[in-house]
Amino acid sequence: MKFLDQAKIYVRSGDGGDGVTAFRREKYIEFGGPDGGNGGRGGDVIFEAVPNLNTLIDFRYTQHFRARKGGNGAGSDRTGAAASPVIIKVPIGTQIMDDDRVTLLADLNEAGKRITLCRGGDGGYGNAHFKSSTNRAPRRSDKGWPGEERWVWLRLKLIADVGLVGLPNAGKSTFLSVVSAAKPKIADYPFTTLHPQLGVVRLSMTEEFVVADIPGLIEGAHEGTGLGDRFLGHVERCAVLLHLIDGAAGSVVDAWRTIRHELAAYDGGLAEKPEIIALNKMDAMTPREASSRRAALEKASGAPVVLISAATHQGVPELLRMLQNQVTETRKNADKNPA
Repeated sequence: MKFLDQAKIYVRSGDGGDGVTAFRREKYIEFGGPDGGNGGRGGDVIFEAVPNLNTLIDFRYTQHFRARKGGNGAGSDRTGAAASPVIIKVPIGTQIMDDDRVTLLADLNEAGKRITLCRGGDGGYGNAHFKSSTNRAPRRSDKGWPGEERWVWLRLKLIADVGLVGLPNAGKSTFLSVVSAAKPKIADYPFTTLHPQLGVVRLSMTEEFVVADIPGLIEGAHEGTGLGDRFLGHVERCAVLLHLIDGAAGSVVDAWRTIRHELAAYDGGLAEKPEIIALNKMDAMTPREASSRRAALEKASGAPVVLISAATHQGVPELLRMLQNQVTETRKNADKNPA
């Protein structure tokens, strides 16, 4: 299935049903009177986050969603039927943006979370509603109220605990395939990963976390260079960023600074997230090269650097334990201080 994380759709709730003008007329009944019923309510447009979806591809082919109009009233004080709502199911982590693509209308970040985006119009009153002691035969009935309509953008931000960032060919896809059951494409050329990938890492029966691998960033990504920085939205919700750096490339400090600059330029709070730096491909370096490059990177970043080799699994278990500890700590803080 093709991955799609943005879509523009049109939604419209149903109009309310019309009220009716009617009078009671029965044989052998001397006094009649107004008995026109009210119109029914129009259908709402509701968005619901469901766990069995992971892409917005369905909205590429269906872009218009309209709820039905409420039923009209009838004589004998019969109210029109209310229209059923239109429930639009989206993946967990979907944000609903206004047509300006800036205003956030809803964030469906939990399974089962619902939002009524467009409310159906109320039904119009029938003439029985207007009867009074001074107006015994009203001939007024109202039309139903119109529904709401709007164009909205859907933007999917994957729900993951750990986000993988780094330059192309840093070994992110190899790392994801080693630590989880995910099967991302792996090749020896840049931009092998074109769409975000998710993998579940299980350390024990009670410990697991989700890793998100996004396409590699290059210098100028925030200006649209390469694949751009649009996919960084998928790691905005992560508890920790795992910054993988290709140790065999040589210029490890420049690689780290390039990614840090792009994270800061994205301005989504990514630069402030906890970061674990891993120098990958230690199997392709001599011990002296690994030691000197690690020291240079620690001096530039001011943080400890983990040496790993995703291909040979060296250092990977220790790195996964560090990630799990960070994720566990973040979850505990979230439980203590719910938003």
